[in-house]
Amino acid sequence: MPQTVCPAAGTMFTPSGFSPHLDSTCSEADPVIEDEGGPQEARGPGACLAEGPSITSASLDTLIQHLVPTTDYYPEKAYVFTFLLSARLFISPPELLARLCETCIKQQQLDQSPLDMAKVRKFGPKILQLLTEWTETFPTDFREEKMVGLFKDIIHRIAPCDEAYWKTLNQVLQTLSQKLAAIAQGEECIVKVNASSVSSISDKLVAFKTKSPPIQKEMLSICNDPYTLAQQLTHIELEHLSHIGPEEFVQAFVQKDKLDSTQPCFSEQKKKTTNLEAYVRWFNRLCYLVATEICMPAKKKQRAQVIEFFIDVARECFNIGNFNSLMAIISGMNMSPVSRLKKTWGKAKTAKFFILEHQMDPTGNFYNYRTALRGAAHRSQTANSNREKIVIPFFSLLIKDIYFLNEGCANRLPNGHVHFAKFVELARQVGEFMTWKQMECPFETDRSILHYLHTAPIFSEDGLYLASYESESPENQVEKDRWKALRSNILGKTKELKELREHHGS
Repeated sequence: MPQTVCPAAGTMFTPSGFSPHLDSTCSEADPVIEDEGGPQEARGPGACLAEGPSITSASLDTLIQHLVPTTDYYPEKAYVFTFLLSARLFISPPELLARLCETCIKQQQLDQSPLDMAKVRKFGPKILQLLTEWTETFPTDFREEKMVGLFKDIIHRIAPCDEAYWKTLNQVLQTLSQKLAAIAQGEECIVKVNASSVSSISDKLVAFKTKSPPIQKEMLSICNDPYTLAQQLTHIELEHLSHIGPEEFVQAFVQKDKLDSTQPCFSEQKKKTTNLEAYVRWFNRLCYLVATEICMPAKKKQRAQVIEFFIDVARECFNIGNFNSLMAIISGMNMSPVSRLKKTWGKAKTAKFFILEHQMDPTGNFYNYRTALRGAAHRSQTANSNREKIVIPFFSLLIKDIYFLNEGCANRLPNGHVHFAKFVELARQVGEFMTWKQMECPFETDRSILHYLHTAPIFSEDGLYLASYESESPENQVEKDRWKALRSNILGKTKELKELREHHGS
């Protein structure tokens, strides 16, 4: 079925990788980081994040302190990602960077003259590395001029020790500028695609359903090879994934924490989840496109051919590792206006479809799918061919996993500490996704197929039901009443539109 960003409250399940020990409260026996003492090089704060969190909880000030590099300490990369991802729930990125720089200036005495050259030469590469990691992983944080200004200021303070710092800064900022330009361009494309997708919802085509020649092109006239279509669907999926930043997963579910006395760090304007929402809309469009393509043909034999074609496309998506398109196709074929076409289904070869349905069966919290996803992830890690490295998860389930992780645990504990164990698990799930989304599509593009997938007219739910009833008559009184109402509503509007056009034409 089509999806929304936030799952309904009634669809509860245990998310993948969710740890039962991540309770919303923390007992006195839970291991925490004490506030006394600074970071030690021998034991970085993110030391065991891969095997299990070395940090269960700590105050925000302590967590910030463990982000700060020194002459002989640099935080683990896993810690940097986890904290930069989750800290925005408690402190805005500009405020966090300001505190980071302020602490560095005090600890390294960068506001004094002359500088301790030997000390700064040890510290300089570390702060540069940290800020570079920040720009690479969360580039949209640096859309604010204040962020870039703080970056430049700290480098300006250490530059007297080594002019190469300026060169590195310029390189980092140039790369950042290119990334932000690409993100902006991607967002513009999303706006255009959304506009064309919205305008493509048209029920007036039902009125011409039985007429020949057909009022619109059909998928099989654009592409009749299942593997080719699966490749083009993979192009669209990876394009959407490439635009989604890790921060969107946090910002999608940000809310006022009952145990947090501070104000929320996001205004509604700054809670940007544009790319994430666009991806969910694409899933819904593909569902409706599949259903439209099946319901549109007037003849039963043609509808059965379309069903068999999409079954083969779904199978190719599974083989590629494109689980999101696979689930969208299955969802479209399971929509009520399609599933009720018993005569059509009876004429189609459906054995492969039931196998694919079994793979995406929600039983056991999508156990079969999660097993297949782990298999695809393992294949990706060991593959030599780029075609075997593709992993595109069923995105709405990933969103639900993260949603219920967020709902199941408080951000802060009753003692005011940040519940860091929760964010280690969040970072694990988001980090895995970030690895998959960096994959470049190895298949050649076919612009005519991509254009059709983005712009082909689709029916609304009412339009689908009417097309379905026109194909196979209603079986009971409820369906007959609905058919009559839909014909009056949709076909009546189509007649009015036709008369209006004829009037303006004369």
